[in-house]
Amino acid sequence: MNPTIFSSKFSSSPQLTDKLYQNGILKTYHEGDIILDENASIRSIPIVMKGLLKVVRTEEDGREILLYYIKAGESCIMSFLGGMHNEKSIVKAEVEEESEILFLPMDKVTLFIKEYPEWLDYIFRLYHKRFEELLDIINAIAFKKVDERLLNLLNKKSEISQSKTIVITHEQLANELGTVRVVVSRLLKQLEDSGKLKLGRNKIILSDSI
Repeated sequence: MNPTIFSSKFSSSPQLTDKLYQNGILKTYHEGDIILDENASIRSIPIVMKGLLKVVRTEEDGREILLYYIKAGESCIMSFLGGMHNEKSIVKAEVEEESEILFLPMDKVTLFIKEYPEWLDYIFRLYHKRFEELLDIINAIAFKKVDERLLNLLNKKSEISQSKTIVITHEQLANELGTVRVVVSRLLKQLEDSGKLKLGRNKIILSDSI
């Protein structure tokens, strides 16, 4: 567990940092693990201490679409909102890479809102960030072509992993974009032909020029 995560975010309230460690339950997860599923009851909120999560929404036809990533030091605002209103989850949170996650019980979440202004500010900042990301998703679906959305997603994955090599299948990319594999495979081949990337077995290597 990275002790600097909370120290940097709640530097003005060491007491809050101590309370989070004291009341949270730390667990380790591996790539592909589901820490929160759709229609599940929300009894605690996950705070990523190390690693990366992705939050997706399943459409009526069974396809999934990527909503946002949760990096170290962040949490899932959907969990906050659903848990505080005693509602079931409307999203799925999946581990993208090996992660350490601190689960804070909902009763402590609401208690800390009353006791620590820094905690409420943390929630509002997360809400603002996720709201902007969801607006970007809506804008992309409404106005951008699939090939542009695909390239943007690959660049985002590269930025998060700090690597030009992205280990992922065409099926996984299709799920995150809310489309079908055959479309993604065709677009990836076009991007390869144009020199923007190189395809490998379950991996994609982005060109240094993008």
